[in-house]
Amino acid sequence: MIGVVGGGIAGLAAAYRLQQRGHEVQVFEASEGLGGLAATYETAGDRIEKFYHHLSKSEETILELAAELEIDVEWRYKSDAFYVEGTVHPMDKPWEILAYPYLSFYDKFRLGMLVSEIDVRGWKPRTDTYDNLEDFEDVPIKDFLLEHTTQGVYEYFWEPLLDAKFGSRKEDVSAAWLLGRIKFRGERDLLKGEQLGYVEGSLGRLLDALVEAVGREHITTGARVTELDTAGGAVQSLTVETDADEGDGAATTTHDVDAAIVAAMPNVLEDLTGYPCEIDFQGTICSVLSLDQSLTDTYWLNLIDDAPFGVLIEHTNFVPEERYGGEHLYYLASYVQDYEEALWKRSNDEVEQLWLDGVADLFPKFDRESVNWIETARNPRTAPIYERGYLDMVVPYDLTEEVADGIYYAGMASRAQYPERSLDGGIEAGYACADLISE
Repeated sequence: MIGVVGGGIAGLAAAYRLQQRGHEVQVFEASEGLGGLAATYETAGDRIEKFYHHLSKSEETILELAAELEIDVEWRYKSDAFYVEGTVHPMDKPWEILAYPYLSFYDKFRLGMLVSEIDVRGWKPRTDTYDNLEDFEDVPIKDFLLEHTTQGVYEYFWEPLLDAKFGSRKEDVSAAWLLGRIKFRGERDLLKGEQLGYVEGSLGRLLDALVEAVGREHITTGARVTELDTAGGAVQSLTVETDADEGDGAATTTHDVDAAIVAAMPNVLEDLTGYPCEIDFQGTICSVLSLDQSLTDTYWLNLIDDAPFGVLIEHTNFVPEERYGGEHLYYLASYVQDYEEALWKRSNDEVEQLWLDGVADLFPKFDRESVNWIETARNPRTAPIYERGYLDMVVPYDLTEEVADGIYYAGMASRAQYPERSLDGGIEAGYACADLISE
């Protein structure tokens, strides 16, 4: 039997692939729910993810899996804007970008060249400068942007995005991450903007189909793996602790395994094997807000403002509100780099009141009576901080040399989650470990 530690999308993908290769598998998930960061809330219609998600056509692995499981992915054009000094500035169409008053024409030219992956620093434009991300792994992102664009582009375009994404750690980030994001983006139409995908009915449908394909009898929730026995230099068994009947305490069972995949955060890997990971992670507080009213015409609103959240996403400007019983759904979210920050220490109720006040400050027409509900999720490790030297800290899939024969890693510190973490990367990591075991 192959044991899989973690019932997020990486663990479930690993189990699915192993079964395709003829292996017996058992997935152990410590929490009562499956899906990890792809978990969902109920609405008056379709479910919605607790943490916002969309797909790019470059994410071929998750798209292939959805097709195998007969789950439809819709493709829609998203809208972006910047909120500056009380005004929303759309930034999708060429004429909208040209009208953005905080960048000069030359600023916009340099920005356009960078996102088109054209290096115009010399006398002759080059299209191969940015091909190898590893060339920029040790380059500070601010230095890169000032050299490859302009001061204005940095201050009125990239810096607000970096503040929202990495906060106090923004200047630790490497230029490789930024270039990876540029390559990762969706297909763009000159007149319609960028096209992104969304699983029809939410990612919950894809997770449900994946769980059904693996078989619920091969998945145990509320099961925390507490030990991996690697006596003799090879994995022998794993020990699982589950909640027993009331008053009986925890129940502990041991399962013989031929191999084990740790599809969880690297702190779980270290607890089980002693293998250390030096990658720093940041947490996220994310609320889904349901209103009776629409506040903008924009899906993704970047904020050059002192708002208490880093981004405001009007989800129903991407997926129509009819899918959700007429509710207008929003994401309000902030990344947290230090768990001593005041925001992280606030209760969910306190965060929600703070953020509703923030919405009211941004949009005078906001009516608090239009609030249907608000739900808040938080996770202390939702994304790595892609600092310089990141690749040297990535955890290998096969940990035979580092730990013991038969130990594999498919969590968020794996190579598939570089230069940006994604559900597609989680599936790739799960598949990679399953393929190594099969080989």
